[in-house]
Amino acid sequence: MEWGKKSITTDNGNIVEAITPIIISASRSTDIPAFYSKWFFNRLEKGYIAWTNPFNQKTQFVALDEVRFVVFWTKNPQPILPYLEILDKRGIGYYFQITLNDYEEEGLEPNVPPLKQRIETFISLSKKIGKQKTIWRYDPLLLSDKLTLSELLKKIEIIGGKINFYTEKLVFSFADINIYCKVVNNLNRTNSTYREFTQVEMMELARQMQILNIKWKIKIATCAEEINLNNFGIVKNKCVDDKLIIDISHNDNILMKWFGGENKLNSLFGAEYISNPKLKDKGQRKVCGCMISKDIGMYNTCNHLCAYCYANNSSDLVKKNFLKHNDNSPSII
Repeated sequence: MEWGKKSITTDNGNIVEAITPIIISASRSTDIPAFYSKWFFNRLEKGYIAWTNPFNQKTQFVALDEVRFVVFWTKNPQPILPYLEILDKRGIGYYFQITLNDYEEEGLEPNVPPLKQRIETFISLSKKIGKQKTIWRYDPLLLSDKLTLSELLKKIEIIGGKINFYTEKLVFSFADINIYCKVVNNLNRTNSTYREFTQVEMMELARQMQILNIKWKIKIATCAEEINLNNFGIVKNKCVDDKLIIDISHNDNILMKWFGGENKLNSLFGAEYISNPKLKDKGQRKVCGCMISKDIGMYNTCNHLCAYCYANNSSDLVKKNFLKHNDNSPSII
């Protein structure tokens, strides 16, 4: 499926062609809530953004006037909290996927706020928008010569013990280290030897997570993983989730019509919902279950500078882009 198109007038008066997505992802490529909240809402008011394809460097214009839903990805939603009422007033639905890891001792996330503060922010957001719209991600899961499976599980247990009342779902993924040269290089600069999980370790982690969830009683799911953990009550996730979007925004007739009008009734009366295969995001990995959305983030713009991140080439490039950033500009950089 492809988005519609229309002609728009840019800030400098040029008439260009823009796509008109219904669902926005903000963003897999950078932390828009943490660093670009003001930019996002300025551009929402302007009605469009200019997005640069990271692979061919071509500019694509994205009109925002038909957007009905936003999926936010973040490690720190605090800066966006004052703006959320704008989405509510515009009738735009949303939910948050909040990566809440504990890699403080390992130093893998150098610019995120302290863990205690991030937990408090998670709880504050959940109280503000509801736990259905506040999803916890522990992502990615890493092991090293110093960070054992047992130690990692302790970190997960401590965080889960504090926030399980404020979410309905935990999503996790196992680190893909060897397929990204930049990730290998970044992790090699640390004082530990990080590695990927073996299948035996994946199964053991799932078994231990199932035990923890006896107390938590939340949904647990994997993100873009081939391994089947259904025997442990762990399902495969859709991070851009059509069923969740319908549950949240079933009163949005425009959005429901886009999904297919019958889905509103299915959601309200508990009938079996069947995803439309035409809505699957073909731009993601084959094992990814996400439905189509338009990601509006840019590579090399996230100042968290996490060592395991595939979207940053270098800290120097990120700093350079930060210096170029203008909240009123059509693009992040």
